Amino acid sequence: MKRILLAGAAFAVLGACATAPVEDAEEVIIAEETAAEETDAGSAEVIIVEKTDFDLAMESVDQLVAGQNEQAAIDRLTQLLGNPALSDEEIQIALLKRGTIRMSDRGYDTWEAIADFEEIIAKFGPDALDGVAQEKLDEARGKATSLNFKTQQPGVSRVEKFQAMFDLGDHEEAVDLMLATNLNPGNDYLVAMYQIGWLCEGEGFTGPVYPATEPDGTNRSLQFCDFGK
Repeated sequence: MKRILLAGAAFAVLGACATAPVEDAEEVIIAEETAAEETDAGSAEVIIVEKTDFDLAMESVDQLVAGQNEQAAIDRLTQLLGNPALSDEEIQIALLKRGTIRMSDRGYDTWEAIADFEEIIAKFGPDALDGVAQEKLDEARGKATSLNFKTQQPGVSRVEKFQAMFDLGDHEEAVDLMLATNLNPGNDYLVAMYQIGWLCEGEGFTGPVYPATEPDGTNRSLQFCDFGK
């Protein structure tokens, strides 16, 4: 069975600052002291900024991405999108963010990125988010075409083929290739496979061992979860 990830941080709105997640909390009010022109009384001006649970949740996605834990960010966005109380605007923002991460260099799921952008357009029209969703959809489709073409080339190496398949989101096919050819796809892909749940660490697993180093410097000895216990 695949390992189930439990993401512990929340998210980040496009272009917002990072902070910790708040689960099922009341609206939070944060006072920010500006570098401010002084008032007639000589005191600094204070501006009150109100942030909702959605803002706080989305903000922490940027923290996860900055820490190169894109898979946890994707999982958290998926969790957030399951909230029926989201507004149309919040749904569009979360879908756009998830699709953008999925088609990034460390997102490893171009097909699902396309699905996210298509969902925005299907629900909210081609001009949704001032046309950004359509632009992202075109970009993702172009990336998918390029990657898919690469997998079909006779001269492509096994590692390159694995990486192209995995970047597309054809993870099962990529893993089949990896096992059939005793392939080590490289550290970034091993870490991604660990984050997604293909590889596990611990007692009771069998099969090949793949040393990997996470972005924070943690060294791991990984094995396929399906070969365990």
